[in-house]
Amino acid sequence: MTKITSTKWLLGLTSLGFFMSMMDAMIVTTASTAIRTDFHISVGTLQWVLNAYNITIAAVLLVGVSLGERWGRRRVYNWGIFIFTVGSILCALAGNIGFLILARVVAGIGASVMTPMSMAILSSALPVSERGHALGIWSGIGGLALIVGPSLGGIIVAQLAWQWIFWIDVPVGIVAIVLSRRYLPESHGREISVNYLDGLMITLTLAGFIWVLSARSGRLPIVGSIATISLVSGIWFLKRQSVETAPMVPLSLFKSVRFNSGNIATACLYGSMYGVVFFLPQFFQIGQHASALTAGLELLPWTGTLVVVAPFAGQAVDRFGEDQIATLGLFLQGAGYGLIAGLVYQQKPYVWLVLPLVLAGMGLSMAGPALQKAVLGAVPRSAIGQASGIYNVSRLFGGALGTTVAVIIFNWVGGNLTLSKFIYGFQVTMLGTALLSCLGILWSVRLSRH
Repeated sequence: MTKITSTKWLLGLTSLGFFMSMMDAMIVTTASTAIRTDFHISVGTLQWVLNAYNITIAAVLLVGVSLGERWGRRRVYNWGIFIFTVGSILCALAGNIGFLILARVVAGIGASVMTPMSMAILSSALPVSERGHALGIWSGIGGLALIVGPSLGGIIVAQLAWQWIFWIDVPVGIVAIVLSRRYLPESHGREISVNYLDGLMITLTLAGFIWVLSARSGRLPIVGSIATISLVSGIWFLKRQSVETAPMVPLSLFKSVRFNSGNIATACLYGSMYGVVFFLPQFFQIGQHASALTAGLELLPWTGTLVVVAPFAGQAVDRFGEDQIATLGLFLQGAGYGLIAGLVYQQKPYVWLVLPLVLAGMGLSMAGPALQKAVLGAVPRSAIGQASGIYNVSRLFGGALGTTVAVIIFNWVGGNLTLSKFIYGFQVTMLGTALLSCLGILWSVRLSRH
């Protein structure tokens, strides 16, 4: 096999894993209304179809990275695709919402290693001179999931049934495993001891916190018990990290104002975005009577902007600095969501929403790379791998938290009992997500501090 052919296989197969994990987070958005109708569930319950996936990835990601460095990146990458594929089969077979949420957890376990391992395999297999260009292509292909996901989900729901958004993962996953075993090189990193107790504790902490926050009803003893378990697990986890010689999360990294500010601003940025991506397709289908396919296509001015603007945003970050670009991006995203709330209040047709969607997409495209660069630039080179893991945990946990907060606002002021209440709840929810994005500015302006 020639070097060019080998590089193409390397780039294609690593990008495929990243694309699959991103796709599964986005494709479910336009299918959410069909799932809610099929299972006769509330919006509060529906959020766990998205949150179970994201929380699991956030909680298991650091453990998965450690396993890949120790056991072999290709091996763990392939195991991740296999578990993800099994989870997709279980999702497609789900006959009730409880089983679907459990299946999403299984898929999230697999997806937790697909992105970091694909990036590590690609980086280790190429010389430094070729790495930047390859990672740019890898990021672009993964970013296509933001465009393709909602639209493909709409097509599948319109032509088949929502279960098929998960069935399509099965043949792709099988082919990816077979080809990866043949064409991807094996590599190892610095051997890191894997502490499963730490992984369990961070999982209980994150999932328990989100569950308690979203528990609008339920017996107080149960809610209190889960809250206590989450709190104790979090404190115990931090205590262990402070005394372990090779901690999963080095607490010394958090001494940097820049590192802390970048991660908090990241949580605000993606918390705002995930809150919108959960509700906007539902609004198009319920509030504006669009089909699932039309709703997916109507998201394109927002999601398409991410891929178009991102390359230029990276250059702007290098020129003007992380703090200025991140602050501008957070503001533009918040302004876009706020404008959508105002236009919905005025009952404007969809065409009026295109410009706010573009503004919000530009903001996310600008702030995302700026905050990532700030976080990774705030730590020593030897800690970049762990800092990258913490950044991704902040992004995913922020997304789950943002979805939960958006659902709380929606249920508090509106709900889905009638169309008018749904639309009013959506309006106020969009204002809430706009404020969350702007809240991140309080930390983005601090990125220039070390």
